[in-house]
Amino acid sequence: MTRTLDATDLARVAVFAALIAVLGLPGSFPVFGGVPITAQTLGVMLAGAVLGPWLGALSVTVLLALVAVGLPLLAGGRGGIAVFLGPSAGYAMGWILGAAVIGMLVHAGGRRPVLWRTALAMVAGGVVAIYAVGIPVQSLVTRLPLGETALTSLVFLPGDLLKAAVATAIVAALVRAYPRGFRRTWRLGAHAPEAVSA
Repeated sequence: MTRTLDATDLARVAVFAALIAVLGLPGSFPVFGGVPITAQTLGVMLAGAVLGPWLGALSVTVLLALVAVGLPLLAGGRGGIAVFLGPSAGYAMGWILGAAVIGMLVHAGGRRPVLWRTALAMVAGGVVAIYAVGIPVQSLVTRLPLGETALTSLVFLPGDLLKAAVATAIVAALVRAYPRGFRRTWRLGAHAPEAVSA
């Protein structure tokens, strides 16, 4: 059985939704096909790693819902439903899957996050999963062949791998400095807290 969201969970979700929004403040610059490079993916990675799969995905969903109703929370002050009709729509929606994948891998088996698993999660969720949603949607919107879109999207890869490395280092530091921050991930069963500290 799953526990219901409590006030602490909601506060943590709100904090990470806000963090992702704040990481968009420095702005962005568009590359191939009008898809911007931003720092917000770093926030998505951290949300999944710290909050776990479900709360991490929820924090991204909250942010995107606010964007959809018109708040300019994406990099460059973008907001509104038009964001989800453009070339970058798939990448934004891919953030939800990315946060969930990262959370599942970082907290696999209810264990404490470790460096190698965190690094793997950042690449699998923060790069592969997001690209898996973003590239097909970009191809559809721009009407370019999928292979060509995938090839030209490699321009994002160095920056995204850098963000994955930074996120891994931040999570490793947080685990050492504030391990309690990782002990409220969504769990099954009554003995979850004991499992996390193992």
